[in-house]
Parts: sequence; C-alpha cells; structure tokens
Amino acid sequence: MKNKTKRERRDFVRGAAAMLIGGVAVASLRSCSPRLVWQIDPEKCTQCGRCATHCVLAPSAVKCFHSYAICGYCDLCGGYLRPDAQSRNTGAENQLCPTAAIKRTYIEDPYYQYTIDEDLCIGCGLCVEGCDVFGNGSLQLQVNHDLCVDCNECAIAHACPSDAFERVPATEPYLLKSDRERRIS
Repeated sequence: MKNKTKRERRDFVRGAAAMLIGGVAVASLRSCSPRLVWQIDPEKCTQCGRCATHCVLAPSAVKCFHSYAICGYCDLCGGYLRPDAQSRNTGAENQLCPTAAIKRTYIEDPYYQYTIDEDLCIGCGLCVEGCDVFGNGSLQLQVNHDLCVDCNECAIAHACPSDAFERVPATEPYLLKSDRERRIS
C-alpha cells in the first residue's frame, strides 16, 4: 500500500468521487420521479373479499370509503342491511357488515347517514357489493395510505382476480367513482 504512487492514489480518489457523484445523481433522479402508491379502481373491483385476507396487515389497509357526494341518504342502506333480512330494522342479525363497522345516524325522517368505523372495517367488501346492488354505489373499497406499508409487490394486487389494483401518483392517491370522468380524459 505504501508503494502506491501519487498518481494511483489520485486516480483512485477521482474514481471514488465520480462513483459517489454518480450515485447522488441517480438518487436525485429517483426522487424527481413521482412516488406511486397502490389503489383500487372501483370500476374494476368485484368485492371478492381478498382485500381482507391477502393484505400483509391485519386488519387490512383496505377500508370501505363512503363517497358522500353520490350518496342518497337511504332509509336503510343497501350496504348496511342484509338483502335476505326478515325485517327492515337495525338489529345485528340484519346488518350486512360482519364487524358492525357501518354506523347509522338519524338525520331527519326517514333519512339516516351511514358512516364507516375504520377501526372495525376489515375490507371484506360485503357492504360495497350491497350498495352496488341495492343502492347507488357510494360505498367503495380504497387503500388507506395512513395504514398501508406500501409494499413494492402488494400481496392483494397479486391476489386480485379483477386486476383492480394499480399504482397511482401519491399526489392523487384515491380513485373514486365520481372521479371516473377526470381519469378518462
């Protein structure tokens, strides 16, 4: 080592500096590209229930999202009430959600507001399916990015039979049915 010439040492330092600068340049380029996050396209989602069972988190980072902009404030919400319920009331046996994550609040006769208790929601999609069939589709499954660990290879995306998971810019992380026109144009 002591026998190295000044020129060899200088060439070594220059090469190391070039590699360091090149690495910083690549890192800078990566940070300039938009950060992408996983999200569910509600137009493709079939509410198969795999969001609840394939997420690396328990409960899943996928939660039901209520798009109030398209909600009709139903008497009994199609995502709340079991389609085969013996009576149209709020009894636990009549609720569609297996974890009672949908809360019903009186607005005025005969209307109620339905909200999702995110801590109880497991992302099973039963309420979303019921809302699509018996309501106006205001309940949708979405990835909650406050919970998501942003796996590079999302387990739910691989298990999704309808290919509804996609990467979207973190600056616009939600894909809602009311946003469909904006996404198409």
